[in-house]
Amino acid sequence: MPDELSQEETGDGRTDVERLDKEYVFGTWSYQSEVEPTEVTGAGGVRFRDARGNEWIDFSAQLMCSNLGHSADAVADAIAEQARDGAYFAPGYATEARAKLGEKLAEVTPGDLSRTFFSTSGTEAVEAAIKIARMYTGKQKIVSRYRSYHGATYGSISVTGDPRRLKAEPGIPGTIKAPDPYAYGSTLDPMESLEYIDEMLMLEGDTVAAVLVEPIVGSNGILVPPREYLPRLKEIAHDHDALLICDEVMAGFGRAGEWFGCDVFDVKPDIMTMAKGLSSAYAPLGATIVTPEIANHFEDEMFCHGHTYAGHPVSCAAGLAAIETYQEENLIEHAREVGSYLGDRLDELAADHPSVGDTRGVGLFRGIELTKREGERVPFGSRLDKISRGNTIVDDVTAAAADGGVYVASMINTLIIAPPLPITESDIDEAISVLDDALEVSDEAMDQ
Repeated sequence: MPDELSQEETGDGRTDVERLDKEYVFGTWSYQSEVEPTEVTGAGGVRFRDARGNEWIDFSAQLMCSNLGHSADAVADAIAEQARDGAYFAPGYATEARAKLGEKLAEVTPGDLSRTFFSTSGTEAVEAAIKIARMYTGKQKIVSRYRSYHGATYGSISVTGDPRRLKAEPGIPGTIKAPDPYAYGSTLDPMESLEYIDEMLMLEGDTVAAVLVEPIVGSNGILVPPREYLPRLKEIAHDHDALLICDEVMAGFGRAGEWFGCDVFDVKPDIMTMAKGLSSAYAPLGATIVTPEIANHFEDEMFCHGHTYAGHPVSCAAGLAAIETYQEENLIEHAREVGSYLGDRLDELAADHPSVGDTRGVGLFRGIELTKREGERVPFGSRLDKISRGNTIVDDVTAAAADGGVYVASMINTLIIAPPLPITESDIDEAISVLDDALEVSDEAMDQ
């Protein structure tokens, strides 16, 4: 805890930094009148703190991206060293950091994925994947799913099913939405939804370049499909001469107790996108990796994509150091082991709180879905809450958790439990105790 405020508080209760941020900076995905920024002043391990001395267990790894927590010294050192040796060179120049990171990704990704385009974010990684699929196949359409989030730029938001896309429509042409493997939110059983996708591809004729999915859906509810779902989806895509793109931006780098979400299902995609845990959010970095067959296509066809910061040396240095840290500290296996403990503790919460309708997930990628009617699946929140004003009951639960010293992200009707990989069982116990109290808020709000 800091002994004093880092900035003087103003008369409205805001620190000077908070006042400046409120006045001069857009808050993301929000009505600006509702934005109240909190000045953070430091972090360490799995905790962070604000200017008033409040401290939180980071139970969602910020936006499910700080996979190494807040004390990855090797990553910080790599950033500083690269910044001193050469902070930036144009993409036409090779740097050791970029070359070695490309080699490292070929090592840790599934199957024969081997050639990478480096960008600066998950949404840019998805943009690259869309363009690569279209250029490689010569076809234009992309099939994605309704309960999905793939990014905020125009191509990525167009393939997103999340309601945040609505305010950006119309998007790019050629995007088609399919049903999800979500037994409680669809009229279709998860495996029935696959046959629907099969029929969609048949009816579209030979015009679909790729099927794009999150192997484990992240911000739309932590939806884990049946084990046979993703292998069958790949078969369906290939039967129709379409590629399978796996968006691993959130599930990747140990989050699911494996290197990537598709590893949980033993599936090797044709194209994979990643970001977030790639650098553990120490620097903006995204990547799109493809098979040799796709890479070889561009030997004599133009790879018509790129931007100024493609393969930024500082970001690539962060990514290389992050992956080495995952390996050296055995964090993927640790996430699998402690993730099992986390799952058990969440199940205990569900047993004690009637407002918990479901707990689900794998590894350190878990969700608590709420219900306002015991024994039934009746959500407190709706999908349109993402683009509406005001607080929901789920927001009130996360606020109660924050008051108790635990930061938890929430999306629609689900609390997203995705702590940094180095978290311990004692950290989990402390956070679960706080959530136990916070869930009294939703218990009391249930239909009587």
